[in-house]
This record gives sequence, structure tokens and C-alpha cells, in this order.
Amino acid sequence: MQKTINGTIFRRMVNAANIYLETNKKYIDSLNVFPVQDGDTGANMSATFKSATKYINECPTNNFDALGDALSKGSMRGARGNSGVILSQILRGMAIEIMKCTDQELTTKLWAKAMKSGAEYAYKAVSIPKEGTILTVVRVMAESAVSAAKKHQDFEGFFDQVLKTGEEILEETPNLLPVLKQAGVVDAGGMGLLDLFKGFYKGLTIEDEDTILKEAEESKPIVEENSAIINYENLADIKFAYCTEYMIIELNKKTTISDIDKLREKLMAIGDSVICVGDLSLVKVHVHTNEPNKALGYALELGELYNLKIENMVQQNRELKAAREKTVQNTKPFGMVAIASGEGISSVFKDLGVDQIVEGGQTMNPSANDIAEAVDKVPSDHVFVFPNNKNIILAAEQAQNFTKRFIHVIPTVSIPEGVSAMLAFNMDSSLNDNLEAMEAARKNVVSGSITNAVRTTHIDGFDIKEGDIIGITGGAIKTKDALVNDAAEKLVEKMIDEDKVNITIFYGKDVQEEDANALSEKLQEKYPDCEVSVISGGQPIYYYFISIE
Repeated sequence: MQKTINGTIFRRMVNAANIYLETNKKYIDSLNVFPVQDGDTGANMSATFKSATKYINECPTNNFDALGDALSKGSMRGARGNSGVILSQILRGMAIEIMKCTDQELTTKLWAKAMKSGAEYAYKAVSIPKEGTILTVVRVMAESAVSAAKKHQDFEGFFDQVLKTGEEILEETPNLLPVLKQAGVVDAGGMGLLDLFKGFYKGLTIEDEDTILKEAEESKPIVEENSAIINYENLADIKFAYCTEYMIIELNKKTTISDIDKLREKLMAIGDSVICVGDLSLVKVHVHTNEPNKALGYALELGELYNLKIENMVQQNRELKAAREKTVQNTKPFGMVAIASGEGISSVFKDLGVDQIVEGGQTMNPSANDIAEAVDKVPSDHVFVFPNNKNIILAAEQAQNFTKRFIHVIPTVSIPEGVSAMLAFNMDSSLNDNLEAMEAARKNVVSGSITNAVRTTHIDGFDIKEGDIIGITGGAIKTKDALVNDAAEKLVEKMIDEDKVNITIFYGKDVQEEDANALSEKLQEKYPDCEVSVISGGQPIYYYFISIE
């Protein structure tokens, strides 16, 4: 039974852990649930520890003071990504305790103390610690180590307990972090840490590296290429575009620890995912920001920059979206995108089979790119787009420049026209037949709207004062009144003729249901041969959209 660890065994443990991380890095990568940020956890942790292993192997002595220093510096210099920097801090915390081993023999109590120090350093490194990640796993494993050291003087029994606890807390991470539960995976960083300690244990109990490699290969789960679990719906949710990493070396003589703390605060003001760790010999920085120039400028005030890396995560998102486009199966012959505002109107469109709703309307015109992004989400090569506003038609047509889908714009200028056109759609008809049917339906509907004037003017034969209630149809003001329902009633009178049989009223968010029903009853009484319907549109700005067919 192994009760102590000397420098030779420690080297072997480090090399074995390196083998385990390198062997399993692809599987660790496959657990990623984020689209870009730290989407290569396994590769980053492996690269970080590989650097630490190199420094350990190059260390000219088995003295723990030197080995601990090599472990700390090697991991810091090789740290990549959030996960790599956090791992480097775990190792740094452990190294500080290992370097205190004056008798050159590590015991379970000293190893447990080192793990506890590693967990503390890891938590300090992260600006906003999040549970359910590698931080939780290292903390719980360290707590278990302290407990195990009280029961076990031998490292076999000690590691058995610590690894069992690590596996249990790793399985618990999806319950602590909802995004993991949604994806059905455990935390990638936590898995990497557990593999690291499994490697430590194998190096302790097995001398032959070929045997360790064989066991690592046999324990490695099978992973398909590009099998990372990516939430494609969140690909546009990147607030800070540039993943910026660097080290500060040759710090100025006037630089203090307080200056490093101030650097961390400055970085937090211009970005997120901030890690700023180190001492007066070396500082490691990781930040997501839209101002990498400032992140670099702040650092230059402290010393020289080394191992600088800036990655455009927005571009990485574009590449992921492009990759997604190649794999998405188009399951429908036709799709539909509508521009609408108001919960009720959006619900009507969805009930009619619209695949995607783009928020927009009067005073809130979506861009061509906004429309194209919605089109790209539709599982069809041919997508009908309903602008439902004359000011959006051109943008809808321009959207063709930003998508590989075939866009067919039905030039609807109002919500009623959009509804009428969709009602004419038939999934079993040909493209041309649908285009003709929807265009005919659009032209057959007479639509109007009731809103209030926002300025005093003379137009369309009316002296309009700010605040007047006005009725609009055919692009012109046809009525004005002091009361909403009175203006609506007068507008219908202007719009209707003897051939029309349906009147549909969409009432907006500023209209009470009882008022809309009162208008409906009055119109039904006035036009008994028509069917009058009332729908809650919830639209802003317009009290009523009115459709007459």
C-alpha cells in the first residue's frame, strides 16, 4: 500500500494524467453545450496540462520545491481558454502546498490540503463563479479529499473515495446548471478534471506508461467527429465578440499586486468571462470583449505582452451556422415568414401555418438581414414572405441577398392582406399556383386602420390636429373623429360595398375588449348581410386593423 509519494512517483503521476487528458480530450470536447465560448474544453485542458508536464519533465531535480514551481509555471504558460486557465489555477494552488513538503514525501493529508488550496485558487480566478461547472467538481472533490485523508493513510483508499465522490458530483452537474440538463450532458470541464485525477491515480499504481495508455484507450468513450452538442438557437446571443487571451511578462518594477487587481476590474468593465490571475512574475488574462484594443492597452501599462491570441467568436458563429445549413433537412415544399407586431396577430399567423414571425411593423421595420435570418430557420427551400407593410416590402426583397433559400415576397401592405393571402395558400399546389392564388386574395381584401395623428397638418382634404383619431385606407386618410369607435364606424362605411360579406376587426393593445365588441355589434346591426368577427391583435400604435372581403 502506497502511503507516501516521492518526486519520482509524482513525475510518473503527472505523465499519466497527461496521457489520460490527451486520450480523452475529444470526448470532453463532445460534452460542450456552448456554441463558441470555450467550445474546445478538452483540447484546452489537455494543452494546458501538456505544458505543465513538459516543465515537470525538464525539471533537473526531484525536490518538491522545484517540481511544484514547474507545475505552476508550466500550466500558467500553457493555459488556453477559460477551462485551461481555471485548470492552471487549480494546479497553482496545489503546487503552493506541494512546495511546502520539506521532507520530500507527500502524504494523503498533504495531498488533500493541496486539493483544497487548488479549489480555493480556482474560485478566486473566476470573476463570477458558476456552480455546476469544474469549480463545483474541484471543490467537492477537495472536501472529500480532506475527509478521506482522515480515514486513509494509504493513497489507494484515499483516491478510491475521492474519485467516487468526483463521479457523483459530476453526475449532479446537470441539476445545478440548466443548460447541461437541457443538452443531457455533464459539465465538460468537470469531466476533464475527473480524468486528470484518474490519471494521477493510474500513475501512482502503474509504472509502465504503455499500460497506462492502453487503459486510457480502453476507457475512452467512442465519439463521432464534430459531435459537440451545440445549441444553434443561441448562436446569435454573443454579447462580446472577441475572445482575447495573453500573458503579461517582464512586469514593470513599479507594478504591484494591487495593479493586477485593478486590471481585473478594468477588464470586467469592458467584457465578461474574465480571468486575470498571476503574480509579479507572470499574469495570465482571458476576457471576452468588444474592445480588445483596450484589453491590450491596460495590460501594456503593467508589462510586456506574450502569447497574444484574439479570436472573433461572431465569425465562429457564422461558420457554425453555415455548417448547420449543410445538415438541415428541408422537410416541407414551402415555408412562410410573416412580419407582425402584437401577440394576437402573431398567434393568428401561426395558426395559419407561418413558420417564423419577425417582430416589426409601422415605426419598427426589420432589416433585410433580420428577415433572411428568419428565412434560414424555415425547413424549406422555397419560403413565402409576407411584409404586411409597404415600408417593409423592399427589405423583404433585399433579403434574398443574405440567404441561399429562394424567397418569394407576397407584397402585402397590411395585416388583413397578409391574413387573406395566407388563407389562399395550399401546400399541395404548385409554386406558381400558390403565388397567383395568394396575390389574387391579397388584392381582393380591402383593409383599413384606425390610429391617432401625431402632428397638426392639412392632408387628404382634412385639417388634422395632433391627437385626432384618423381612419386610413388605400394609403389615404378617409375619416377623422374624436372617438375611436366612431372613426372606425365611419371608415367601414367608406370601405364597404354590396359585394363584401366579411368584416374582421383586429383590436390593438390600447383597446378594451368590451369596446371592440361594442363596435362589432354596431357594425353587425348596420350590415346584417355581413359576418362580423373580432380578434384580439394586441398590436401597438393602431387601435384597429379592419379587413373587408
